[in-house]
Amino acid sequence: MVERAGYVPGIAAADLHWHQLVFNQGGVPVAVAVPKLTPAQLRDVVSTVASARRRVLSAMSVNDIADIIDAAVHELLDRTNPYRQRAETLLPRVSGFDAEMIRLALPEYLRTFRKPELLRFVHEDFPNPAVLDGLQPAIKGGFVQAHGPDVLTHIWAGNVPALSLWSFVCGLLVKAGNIGKLASAEPLFAGWFAELVASVEPRLADAFAVVWWPSDEHDVADALYGRSDVVLAYGGNDTLAAIGERVPVTTRYLPYGHKLSFGMAARETLDQQKAWSVAHAAAVDIVRYDQHGCYSPQVFYVEHGGQVSPREWARMLAAELKSYEMKFPRRALSTAEAQDVAGWRNREEMRGLSDGQSELIAAADGAWSVAYTEGEPEFAPSGLNRTVRVHGVDSLSDVAVCVRPFRTLLQTAGLAAAPERVTSLSAQLGAAGVTRVCALGAMTEPEAGWHHDGRFNLLDLVTMVEVEASTYRSAEQFAAYAE
Repeated sequence: MVERAGYVPGIAAADLHWHQLVFNQGGVPVAVAVPKLTPAQLRDVVSTVASARRRVLSAMSVNDIADIIDAAVHELLDRTNPYRQRAETLLPRVSGFDAEMIRLALPEYLRTFRKPELLRFVHEDFPNPAVLDGLQPAIKGGFVQAHGPDVLTHIWAGNVPALSLWSFVCGLLVKAGNIGKLASAEPLFAGWFAELVASVEPRLADAFAVVWWPSDEHDVADALYGRSDVVLAYGGNDTLAAIGERVPVTTRYLPYGHKLSFGMAARETLDQQKAWSVAHAAAVDIVRYDQHGCYSPQVFYVEHGGQVSPREWARMLAAELKSYEMKFPRRALSTAEAQDVAGWRNREEMRGLSDGQSELIAAADGAWSVAYTEGEPEFAPSGLNRTVRVHGVDSLSDVAVCVRPFRTLLQTAGLAAAPERVTSLSAQLGAAGVTRVCALGAMTEPEAGWHHDGRFNLLDLVTMVEVEASTYRSAEQFAAYAE
């Protein structure tokens, strides 16, 4: 079968070149045809999108836009909807992730974009969301308005299915003209969402586009970057650096690179009754999309002094991963991924042989691995794909000192601790560079309105226009009633 992806307004499908990406995950081949535009075609699309943004989208209220997004998401939440059925059928075949995992995780993710959550999203960055609709009084005097970009370019990553939805929705909420580049690893969801939004509100049909080009075709990228007001990109640091070199200095560039996350369990959570639930929550964070998200944990720091020792807790975690492997089998690995996992396991086995106290608890087929060690806290990435280290520590307060040298790479810390310790530990982690602290089990489900990598999701996209109070004071002398 061949599934067409993307969304290109103003150009007939027959006039486009369609490039085929072939996926063979799980033994069921799928060909996805993505729209490969020429520089001239892309310039035409930019003009179409920018014009529709100024003519239609900018005139809508944020509340109306939230209604449109909510209606599109409502369609996707309906399991009888053809788009939802295509998602449940094709996303596992393209990504390789377990079909049942995607079936259960997708609605949880989509609910983040219902209208109540969207309004929280907007209020998080704009105490007065009306600034997106028109001039509003400023506290310091005068008036202020937030203007979205005519052209917001998204360079999407495909490490997790439907990840493109985050920035696409953000762009719509600030009334930007959106043009997204599909990720070759997951080229489906963004185009489906664009089609749904256009069907819900046909007036927006020309206000966004979803396209594709090979990463080495710089003339196509330059045709878009040169006409973009903001470029928002996700990916590896080398890829982001290469994009940054091509984005004009007058264009705002917002790169989101790879990050590292970890979990922590305090001694008071480690009794015979609670330790299993903590291990279960930690396993959820590991298993969901096999640690391919920046918010997925790669290390757990477990405090000595509880009824259950950190080593015993590591074995509990291993048991939970074994159980999940039967329920949600790990995706098939590429050769490079398998080599990374094997290399990590070998290093952890050698550590145990050399220090006499470390231990590797692993499935015989390598489907999951838990390495236990203790002593001076260390911070290092795992081999991903359900490989994790559990580090026994004397005090969780030592963790912030351990991770601080990696502050530019840190993102999420999952925490299981008593209420009286949450604030102090969170403050220490924030000072060390962590930008999000959440409960174990919630690491891979950020709340609506979260500050991605410590930044503003919406504020970073807009330009604030101020009409100073002096303008109005000066205008008084020209009024008809002035003497």
